[in-house]
Amino acid sequence: MRMMFAPKAMLSNTPPTLQYTRLTATVHGRVQGVSFRQSTVREASRLGLTGWVMNRDDGAVDTVAEGPRPAVEAYAAWLAKGPRTAWVSRVETRWSEASGEFADFALRW
Repeated sequence: MRMMFAPKAMLSNTPPTLQYTRLTATVHGRVQGVSFRQSTVREASRLGLTGWVMNRDDGAVDTVAEGPRPAVEAYAAWLAKGPRTAWVSRVETRWSEASGEFADFALRW
């Protein structure tokens, strides 16, 4: 008698692997001198993202974030409003595949 078994993946209750993605963004507005970068590090860490944030010479802020797509999308939405002390006029975004090059989310100078 031949027995049939379901593939192991069908028996597992674990969700399918989440798609990891990368967001590269430039945030414009009143985003320097208002704790924007520190708030960004906290928000990215809360969402479990890796990457970095840094000020630009022109007054904007650059950031790169990687992680599960839903978390990175939540981060992008947060960037559009920022912390209470900031005023965001616009956010330029570019989406790509995650590289996996970051171990944590850091403040760059």
